Amino acid sequence: MTADCLLLNFSYEPLGVVNIARAVKLLVNGKAEIASDPETGELHVAPDRELRSAGTAFPLPTVLRMLYYVARRKKQVPLTKKNLLLRDDYTCGYCGARGDSKMTVDHIVPSSRGGRSDWLNLVACCMPCNQRKRDRLPEEARMPLLRKPYVPRFIPWVVIRRNTLPGEWGKYLVLYSVSIDERRSE
Repeated sequence: MTADCLLLNFSYEPLGVVNIARAVKLLVNGKAEIASDPETGELHVAPDRELRSAGTAFPLPTVLRMLYYVARRKKQVPLTKKNLLLRDDYTCGYCGARGDSKMTVDHIVPSSRGGRSDWLNLVACCMPCNQRKRDRLPEEARMPLLRKPYVPRFIPWVVIRRNTLPGEWGKYLVLYSVSIDERRSE
């Protein structure tokens, strides 16, 4: 069982995942409430787990809802290797091979030729293609790009660690089950 808690905005949209200490602080300060299941009305609390203090027992929440609306600005997706590999779905931009830990990032116009490190000049690349292309342009290496790179517009607000998604979180995270490519076509 995880000790994390899903934090929802007043409008029930996900804000993030907070640790249990932060969740309890939000409850005690009157800024949030334990969310109830929209279908059954039951509170989202961890079964058989509670916080005890001076003769009182406090159920540990798994889903909290803010008691006021938290406005957020739209963020740009940071350019990181992980985000770039996610954008390209861990697929080589030259041969289409899929990988995970063996994938690298390639500059379409090499850095040695003035190529910049930005979303439109970087693609996911497998090691064999990266070694084959070296510091040449794709045309010079006879390695055409399979897909044109783009600047992703979507960034997930809620980051879930692998194998830590409690079942009751799913109904609030439905929008996050769509792949980046599907979101791009909106």
